[in-house]
Amino acid sequence: MATDGPSWADQWGAGGAMVDDDEKTKDNNSSKKKKDAKAAAAAGLGKAKAAAMVGAEKIKIGTSVGFKWIKNQCQKKGSSK
Repeated sequence: MATDGPSWADQWGAGGAMVDDDEKTKDNNSSKKKKDAKAAAAAGLGKAKAAAMVGAEKIKIGTSVGFKWIKNQCQKKGSSK
């Protein structure tokens, strides 16, 4: 075997001589798309978290009002005896 040409690792390793420029571009494009998707998901997650916090606060307030109403109803029935 002649040692003039590139080694097997150079040819078939990551980004070696046999890898097309199109494949390198595809890899770069796909990683950019993944980064963009992650950024969009993170922004959406922040919005979802804010909406969940508002909803939880509404539930907390509604539950408190409901318990106060029940307490008042029970006290009215108890005081009329």
